[in-house]
Amino acid sequence: MELTLPPKVTERAFARLAEINEAAEAPKALRIAVEGGGCSGFQYEITLDEPKAEDLVIEGSGQKVIVDEVSLPFLADATLDYSEELIGARFVIDNPNASASCGCGTSFSM
Repeated sequence: MELTLPPKVTERAFARLAEINEAAEAPKALRIAVEGGGCSGFQYEITLDEPKAEDLVIEGSGQKVIVDEVSLPFLADATLDYSEELIGARFVIDNPNASASCGCGTSFSM
């Protein structure tokens, strides 16, 4: 059986999620999912959500990042970070499993 390494989350990503949740009426977890579509075959979906029983929960700085069972193999050993650049600020995923990605950074192929 092959061991799947869970995704990692940077302190910067947890800190940004904490800022988002401080402004929210009801704090939520950040869900990272992989769906079919996008210009490269797969795309990342990053949303605020409630954890489900079958989700992998990654905790840090009092915050939760969740990944569903189906998305987990696609995100093995990936890193979620938060980036602030001149063109904007966003959560970004560095995925060593992606063989190619598009310019928007939300679509990839394997």
